[in-house]
Amino acid sequence: MRIIDSTPRADGFHMPSELAEHRCTYILWPEREDNWRYNAEPAQAVFKQVIQTIAKYEPVIVGVNKSQYLHLLEMNMPNVQIVEISNNDSWVRDTGATFVVDGAGHMRAIDWKFNAYGGLVNGIYFPWDQDDYIAPKMAAIEGVDYYHLTDFVLEGGSVHSDGEGTILTTEETLLDPGRNPNMTKEEIEEMLKEYLGAEKVLWIPKGIYMDEDTNGHVDNICQFVAPGKVALAWEDNQDDPQYERSKAALDYLESVTDAKGRKLEIVKIHVPNPVLITREESEGVDVVEGTFPRNEGDRIPASYLNYYNCNGAIILPTFDDPHDQEAIDTLQELFPDRVIEPIYAREILLGGGNIHCITQQVPRP
Repeated sequence: MRIIDSTPRADGFHMPSELAEHRCTYILWPEREDNWRYNAEPAQAVFKQVIQTIAKYEPVIVGVNKSQYLHLLEMNMPNVQIVEISNNDSWVRDTGATFVVDGAGHMRAIDWKFNAYGGLVNGIYFPWDQDDYIAPKMAAIEGVDYYHLTDFVLEGGSVHSDGEGTILTTEETLLDPGRNPNMTKEEIEEMLKEYLGAEKVLWIPKGIYMDEDTNGHVDNICQFVAPGKVALAWEDNQDDPQYERSKAALDYLESVTDAKGRKLEIVKIHVPNPVLITREESEGVDVVEGTFPRNEGDRIPASYLNYYNCNGAIILPTFDDPHDQEAIDTLQELFPDRVIEPIYAREILLGGGNIHCITQQVPRP
């Protein structure tokens, strides 16, 4: 394993679609008491369900701090490997490596700079030093060379690839002053093209309403479901703040073409009804200065678009909501050859993200 002093695009590598075949999935085990309520035990129960569900379809590697290592080993989960990976929190989509492939069966990793979604400007926790080391550890486990960026901040949940040269992102995230304030939009776009092997970047204006932890990551509002086709988180109620954001995304996506010159087909998936933090949920989280608060009555960014594509299945967050079945049915129509695996995921959402945020795929080159 070595650091490559070049760029993926220069070397003929690109970020494949998440829908391409995976070698495995990485997940990090949650335990931060200032983010996950009641010693993270409710969240751990849901993480375990996610792990075991994905493991029915592909191998899962669970990274864990040493304090929880034996606890995880004793679970004896089939098709699951437990490895010690020191971490500050469990958002491996954002802290872990992004993997790129070439046309000759080779794979490499990208180690972006991570600063807890904004660093000292507007980051949501401190410290984040262990999280910034996760990507090279994943590259070492996979036995691949990697690209190391020391001065470009990016989280994996802020980009989505169609595998054919088009990248989706949001202006709300990538132009946030806590990321790369000394770079223009054009310079950031060129970095995405250079490191993701892309030809075109599509900039949705904003993400899901109240997605303040990540400043509006794209993986909560829009995903490619096929080349030239996207699913979009939608709100019909014009009095709801999400409507304006979904409408702006729709208007933008209808106005652009992808890297192949195709107009995008857009499938709407209605968001759940507003999800608010209860008093019990708020009181279960340890209050620590410098950590993003979880206050009673706060709205949290629930969306069905934060699902995960694994080999043969869609791992879908549900919310005991009237819109759950509609989301399941729509995704089954979009993916007739995949099993839709619904998981009640409120506990993950309470931590600030959802199933896509806690997973990171390793493609099969």
